[in-house]
Amino acid sequence: MSILKRGLNGAPVKRLQEKLGIAADGDFGPGTEKAVRAFQEANGLTVDGIAGPDTFAAMGLHELMLLRVGSRGQAVKALQQDLGVDADGIFGEGTKAALAAYQTARGLTADGMAGPTTLSAMPSFAQSVTAETIKRAAVQPDESHFDGEALPDLKGMEVVEAANPSSAPKDSLWGKVKGWFS
Repeated sequence: MSILKRGLNGAPVKRLQEKLGIAADGDFGPGTEKAVRAFQEANGLTVDGIAGPDTFAAMGLHELMLLRVGSRGQAVKALQQDLGVDADGIFGEGTKAALAAYQTARGLTADGMAGPTTLSAMPSFAQSVTAETIKRAAVQPDESHFDGEALPDLKGMEVVEAANPSSAPKDSLWGKVKGWFS
């Protein structure tokens, strides 16, 4: 997931709600937004009520992280530092190209997006994005409803072309996310 915000629903939202300790119905409504804001404020994050990479990292939900063109924040800055590019915290085309080269050099799918598998190969994320994290990124048996859900409304969001979207397992959250942007 790049972000989770009001109006979205599904297994990733349910995981977020469980981590927040609120009713986990899988619908990101005003109660979830309020809980996200409270968590962000308590942890020194930007308080916007939107769960993105920095919020996921602070919560230990690395399996939901997806850094791609348009992503911003400390997680992007750490990625850029690992890649040896200008670490401004804004994921642009230069970061995408450097990441794709990094992925190619390590035998990873070179799509220029950093999900759990790519992040686990990065020095700044190796401690927190482990094999267990990648395993948690797979759809769990109790999350089968995720397959039948409508895709989120992506109006106004830049669509990123994946180099090889079919390479991610279809039964993983990461595979679903990649499919949304291909």
